[in-house]
Amino acid sequence: MAINLQKGQRISLEKTDGNKLQNICVGINWGAIEKKGLFGFGGGKEAVDLDASCALYDDQKRLLEVVYFGNLKSKDQAVRHSGDDLTGDMGGDDGLDNEVITVDFSRLNPAVNHVAFVLNSFRGQDFGDIPFASIRIYEGTPKRVTEIFAKYDIANGATFKGHVSMVMGVFYKRNGEWKFNAIGEPTRDRKLEETVKTVTQNYL
Repeated sequence: MAINLQKGQRISLEKTDGNKLQNICVGINWGAIEKKGLFGFGGGKEAVDLDASCALYDDQKRLLEVVYFGNLKSKDQAVRHSGDDLTGDMGGDDGLDNEVITVDFSRLNPAVNHVAFVLNSFRGQDFGDIPFASIRIYEGTPKRVTEIFAKYDIANGATFKGHVSMVMGVFYKRNGEWKFNAIGEPTRDRKLEETVKTVTQNYL
């Protein structure tokens, strides 16, 4: 399996040993923004609320369900959200994901044909201003990373500056096989509903 896909690359989730990849995680790590005080000293921290969400579609590209901070599990229990982090790391990078969405493909409703992941900055804070904001899409569990197959460095990626939403990637089913499209593109949207609409129109 290709590791650390570049934008726009696609892979099959069939592994080299012939087994199919069953459990994937999308993990987001970020920090609170350092506020500048008077003369640049001691401004404290500004909390940052990034929201990872997952939209599920059928083969007609109809939206079935969205798993997000207000709906932490899909109806079939195959997609789970770790919960809403409202602040980011306040004491510097602890190396852990602040929010994780997990997918168990073996439990996914057979009607689901596309599993799309998006990220929104809830308070409208610019991606380019958020310390060490990054995304990992990997095989494994929140506690065990088996293999990373896409990574996005939001904090240092010039394309993300000036944006508050993005499409991370889409898993899609072709002839019964799951494949992954690494998208990693910012959108002009402000809210989750708008970002999901953009996915529906442009990325399925």
